[in-house]
Amino acid sequence: MQLSHGGETSPTGAPVARWSVEQVLALAPDAASRKAGTRLGAAGPWSGTGSDATGAVWGLCKGSGSTPYRTVVDTTGPAYACSCPSRKFPCKHALGLLLLRASDDAAFRPAEPADWVATWLAGRRARAAQTGGSSAAGGDGARGPVDTDAARKRAERRAERVTGGAQELEQRLGDLLRGGLAATDRSGYGLWEETAARMVDAQAPGLAARVRELGAITGSGAGWPVRLLEECALLHLLDTAWLGRDRLPDPLAATVRTRVGLPMSAEGPPVRDHWLVLAQYDTPDGKIVTRRIWLYGRGSGRTALLLSFGAAGRSPDRALPVGATIDAELTPYPGGGQLRAEPSEQFGTTASAGPPPGIAAAAAPAVYGNALREDPWLEAWPVTLRDVIPVPSKDGWQLADAHAGAQPGAPAGAHADSTADEPADGPADARTGSALPIAPAALSRPGLWKLVALSGGGPVTVFGELGHRGFDPFAAWDPGEREEGGGTTGGSLVQLV
Repeated sequence: MQLSHGGETSPTGAPVARWSVEQVLALAPDAASRKAGTRLGAAGPWSGTGSDATGAVWGLCKGSGSTPYRTVVDTTGPAYACSCPSRKFPCKHALGLLLLRASDDAAFRPAEPADWVATWLAGRRARAAQTGGSSAAGGDGARGPVDTDAARKRAERRAERVTGGAQELEQRLGDLLRGGLAATDRSGYGLWEETAARMVDAQAPGLAARVRELGAITGSGAGWPVRLLEECALLHLLDTAWLGRDRLPDPLAATVRTRVGLPMSAEGPPVRDHWLVLAQYDTPDGKIVTRRIWLYGRGSGRTALLLSFGAAGRSPDRALPVGATIDAELTPYPGGGQLRAEPSEQFGTTASAGPPPGIAAAAAPAVYGNALREDPWLEAWPVTLRDVIPVPSKDGWQLADAHAGAQPGAPAGAHADSTADEPADGPADARTGSALPIAPAALSRPGLWKLVALSGGGPVTVFGELGHRGFDPFAAWDPGEREEGGGTTGGSLVQLV
């Protein structure tokens, strides 16, 4: 999805991007909001619409009451404000306003902001100046002084509780192994839930979450004792790493603290770049919804992960248009890989310029393996695959390298090691090491069929996460123009989650 421009410029002199319909819908917190926002994406319920050169758009939306809802969006944030009582973020009125602009730019003539718009914009920019940056919610107020001694004592007390929990968990794992893993399915889920509750009491939510995952393995089908042993080994490794954290290198020690569930703050050197928004998706975890936003820095070549959380029926506050490129400064968190980051300041939103550099499918496992050196408990690692084709396999689907294994002049699907008695079963497969299985979680999502349709049997560029369960595709670029040698330039971005 390429961004189009309305011709206006931002305060920095760069053009302000006008989002496409698909990008706006990607901001919706749920399917109900997308449906409701789509109904408001026409001119009928709107009046007083306008826009200015800073990237702000606003309008009055007629509702069930006598007073219309006042809605304003700062597209450089993005940030949203609406007088409606909705607890969703962005609300259906903000979505409808952006959808109207995406489909009918003539409805938003350049104008001076209304008083209520100017007041909100001024307050947002004042808060951003106080905090040295901006956020999707408009920025927080200045914080008071921190009592460092009290904070240090609280951290020490919590570390002591976590240590006690880790020691208790080690004893329970030992008892489990001595009793035999095959017998754990007769204990039911109560055994795991009680152990997880003990880890919560020890203020180690990361350990508690891993214990709960163990409880689900016994009912996961054939071969579960092997999977249970593997996960117990990883949990044992995390326990012993915490107990010996003083002897670990600083990056690995920071990773261990994060994995057991201790809060960490962004403290690395800030990186300013033009960040391409690769994907955005929500994951429910009990009463909390976690939103993950993947970014790629054009200049630095770094991949960054932004996390935000919503609780008690509220969607996460932060939302970015997938496919856009934002000029922003990010501060990384400590730990292996340093992928997670926090926005410290944002300067504007501009148009996308195509996909990031990709790698061949055969090279991807080595990239994931290198990441495991920094974080042995890593479930998956972000990867952009170049020139892959989704093809069916015996167990589901896989992404096959479009160029691997083909003999010069041979028909598509022939392998260099194929014989007359061994027919090839696609452009490449796992036997050649040039195909990656698609993760089971992705097989039931509509995005898989969107990817297949986008490919049409030809090579595409795909971004996603590669882990021990396979490759989970999040976004893809349409083939675009063909390059010499059979490659593709990569056209507009399509979100798959």
